Amino acid sequence: MQGLRELLSLILTRIAPKGKQAHLTIRLSGIYNDWQLLNEFYLLLHTDYNTMSTITPENITTDWNQLAEAVLAGHVITQEQGLAVLDSDDDQLLDLMSAAFKVRRKYFGKTVQLYQLMNAKSGLCPEDCGYCSQSKVSDAEIPKYNFLSRDKLMQGAEIAAQRNVKTYCIVISARGPSEREMQAVETIIPEIKAKYDLKICACLGLLTQEQADRLKECGVDRVNHNVNTSADYYEKICSTHTYEDRIDTLNAVRDADLEICSGGIIGMGEQPIDVVKMALELRELGVHSIPINFLNPIDGTPLENQGAHLTPRECLRVLALYRFANPKSELRIAGGREIHLRSLQPMGLYAANSIFLGDYLTTEGQQAEDDYEMLEDLGFEVTKTEEVQVS
Repeated sequence: MQGLRELLSLILTRIAPKGKQAHLTIRLSGIYNDWQLLNEFYLLLHTDYNTMSTITPENITTDWNQLAEAVLAGHVITQEQGLAVLDSDDDQLLDLMSAAFKVRRKYFGKTVQLYQLMNAKSGLCPEDCGYCSQSKVSDAEIPKYNFLSRDKLMQGAEIAAQRNVKTYCIVISARGPSEREMQAVETIIPEIKAKYDLKICACLGLLTQEQADRLKECGVDRVNHNVNTSADYYEKICSTHTYEDRIDTLNAVRDADLEICSGGIIGMGEQPIDVVKMALELRELGVHSIPINFLNPIDGTPLENQGAHLTPRECLRVLALYRFANPKSELRIAGGREIHLRSLQPMGLYAANSIFLGDYLTTEGQQAEDDYEMLEDLGFEVTKTEEVQVS
């Protein structure tokens, strides 16, 4: 450790102008570990030696390249920096996306992972989530049916495998799974995994620890349970369960040694600070995969008049924010990308590294062929590898 300190001091004396070296000694207080030393070295390397004003990661607010470098060095963005990203000018958008891509490229290269949804049980939900066409307070005209048959679930898995999808997502509309539904999942998952090279993500609503453990045992790889918005705003979109109920489910998923998939919906009337708080909360939760939805306001739902204000540029800023806040997490552009990002969909993948292929739960998606063409035009590669370290 002492040798490392001496080496860093020597380097600093070589790169600093004469007469400034006395100001560049590494301050030592208490016991330092390797990370703290490297972080201090990073800060000293970003010192303006002419003015002797230090550019710390915390006070970077408009130089997006510097922010990206700080994130790659281990900096956790502040709320103020997150708000600055969302409030940035359109003239800075290309610089912002370039910085986000620097972070994305470090951990995922130019790869894209594909997901496919299967709505295994539609409608009939007793919850009152304002955004959802399947909730008890929705008058939306959607298909309503109980748990799908084994043949239909296997057919969906076959299509997913043919499309080179990494993860097949089995979703039900419910507060939580019934015992019959749990048994159906426990029966079908081993059969799907024995026949197809697919990861399985289950989205079954609120889970107990016992249910999460059973999902792990039958072969489920990860569980999706979105937090949807910030803790502060959650009561505005749902009253039949709480934000804390969702966190309890995510904790059960983690304790079962399952990967966590959790994200949210943008455009439900929340404030920018709610978007930032959700991004930082997902980091604290250690989420492996983050789907970001942009509200598709469905007729007949309480939020049918929300979301129209979103512009493609605002959506790109949100994606950049979530990449900075969660540099190592898989970031997926989910529902609403076609109607809100529109012609700027390709730019979204300079921050995100995953998309859903095909239709969503009750709304249509883009044709798979159009997505393949978009990815090819970008020069990106569809893979089933989650993490690609790029030097």
